[in-house]
Amino acid sequence: MKVVLFCGGFGMRLREYSESIPKPMVTIGYRPILWHVMKYYAHYGHKDFILCLGWKANVIKDYFLNYDECVSNDFVLSGGGKNISLLNSDIHDWNITFVDTGVSACIGERLKAVQPHLEGEKTFLANYTDGLASVDLPRLINFHDQSDSVATFVSVRPSQTFHKVSIDEAGGVQCIQEISKTDTWMNGGFFVFSNQFFDYLDEGEELVDQPFQRLIAEGKLRSMRHEGFWGCMDTYKEKQMLEDMYDRGDIPWAVWDKSTQRVQDADHPVTSNAQFAAKPLPR
Repeated sequence: MKVVLFCGGFGMRLREYSESIPKPMVTIGYRPILWHVMKYYAHYGHKDFILCLGWKANVIKDYFLNYDECVSNDFVLSGGGKNISLLNSDIHDWNITFVDTGVSACIGERLKAVQPHLEGEKTFLANYTDGLASVDLPRLINFHDQSDSVATFVSVRPSQTFHKVSIDEAGGVQCIQEISKTDTWMNGGFFVFSNQFFDYLDEGEELVDQPFQRLIAEGKLRSMRHEGFWGCMDTYKEKQMLEDMYDRGDIPWAVWDKSTQRVQDADHPVTSNAQFAAKPLPR
């Protein structure tokens, strides 16, 4: 099953990095967040990637063209440094298609641009490249397959520390509470699409806006709630939080790493979104 990843945005809220590199290339630990997302899918056997490039596409291309396996893998050095024997590998069996989908294109336009590369695919996966999660991917795919939906996505609880306010017509406050503690859910990405989705996506449209409304009207859009970890690297603060988690060895999104694996099902979430938002920034 192919995986479409949207890598072309400007990342304006991460200007500390995005003026020199695209947001998917901002690092968490040794590797860019794009690598963490791809590694997640590869762990579940989905290693055929289509990267929708845009802003500073050359940076992403150069990274993989000059990929250094030794950075995140064990190896044996011999012959006075002349010979390197990798003990394990990251991307030797990955297939990556690089497609320039335009600097200013919206997500829907980027997906439309790679449609020819999805010929013959009954179902495909897609995701943004700024979110990490402990989503049970086989469960998500099965959730989609068992329904009559054309598109399925993961819903997560908001991680922001904002408050939800209910007010009456006169401006009187009826209720105020932390939004993460309300029954509010938001789009967390991690999409599963039937190829039929392209029938609902017209030229120039955003992914979620018009196509999803058409699917809702026909009862063909579903969402699986995810109570476990989900963290988005949308701002510098969130980048620092993810980096801090990585430094502590608290990496619930690293489903491929048995040494850090924890129970990730909905009944036993290890790191919730609320915990992610509440952790203080490192000094």
